[in-house]
Amino acid sequence: MTEALPAAPARPATAVDGVVLLDKPRGLSSNIALQKVKRLFGARKAGHTGSLDPLASGLLPICLGQATRFSGFLLDAAKAYQVGARLGTRTATGDTEGDVVEQCPWEGIDADALRSVLEGFRGRISQVPPMYSALKQGGERLYRKARRGEEVERPPRPVEIHALELVSWDPPAFTLEVSCSKGTYVRTLVEDIARAAGSCAHVTALRRVGAGPFTAEAMHSLAELEALAARGPDELGGVVLSADTALSALPAVSLSEEDVLRLVRGQVVDAAPGSAGGLLRAYGPTGFLGLVERDGAGHVRAKRLLDTSRLS
Repeated sequence: MTEALPAAPARPATAVDGVVLLDKPRGLSSNIALQKVKRLFGARKAGHTGSLDPLASGLLPICLGQATRFSGFLLDAAKAYQVGARLGTRTATGDTEGDVVEQCPWEGIDADALRSVLEGFRGRISQVPPMYSALKQGGERLYRKARRGEEVERPPRPVEIHALELVSWDPPAFTLEVSCSKGTYVRTLVEDIARAAGSCAHVTALRRVGAGPFTAEAMHSLAELEALAARGPDELGGVVLSADTALSALPAVSLSEEDVLRLVRGQVVDAAPGSAGGLLRAYGPTGFLGLVERDGAGHVRAKRLLDTSRLS
C-alpha cells in the first residue's frame, strides 16, 4: 500500500500570477478547493471561475494574483460537461443527493428515442432554475428556501446549448456530452430531456471537461499539486499558465512603448484605425499588459490592466 504524502506546508504569500487548471475531486466544494490551491502556491489573491457543486468533478480554472482581474471573463465563458443520468426517478435536488420525489416508467425509451428528443434542446432554450440553486430571491438563496420545504416561482431564463450528444446508453442509465452557455443548469437540462422523452430522471455524475479556452487535458489533481509542492516551491511553477491564457479567445493588439505609457496614464491611443471594435488582449514591449477596448475608429482605452505602475 502506497503511503499518502503529507500535506504540503503553506508557503509565504508571494506575487504568483497566472492560472492553474485544477481537476476538482468529487465531494469537495469549489471554495475549499480554491483555498487549498491558494495555500499551496502561497498566492496573495485567488479566485475560481465558476463553481462546481461538491457532487461534480473536473475542470476548475483558478486565477492567482493579478490573473484574478480577468476571472470574470471566464465566468461568462461556455462550459462543457460529461453528465451521467438515470431514467425512472426524479429527486428533490436533481441529483443523487436528494430524496426521490417521483418515479416514472422508462421501458418504452431507447437510444434512438433519446437522440430524437435531444434535437429539441440544441440552440437557444428556456430553463426554469431549480429550487436547489444559489440564485437569490428576496435576498435569500433558493436552496435555503428549498431546505425548508418552500417552493417559489422562478421565471424561465434563456440559455444556449451549443452541443448535446448521447454518448452511452445502458438502460435506464445514459451519458451525455454537453457544451452550454453560462447559467445553464445541467440537472434541469437532464430533467427536461427525460420529461420530453416521456419519463423523469436525475443526474448521477457530473464532470466538467471544458471552460472557455481550457480543456480537461491540461488539468492537475490536488494530489499532483501537493506532490510538486512537497518537492520544493519551484516545482509548482511549471503548472501555472500565464494570465493572458484566460483571454486567448480575444484578438490581440501590440502597442509601442509610448502608447503603453499613455494607456496606463488613462489616455486614449490609436491602434489599427478602421478595425472592428471590441475587447482585445494588449501587449507591449515587455509582454502582456491586460485587457483594452477598441472603438470603431480605432481608439483604444484601458479596460482592465495588470499592475503597470513600474511603467508610468
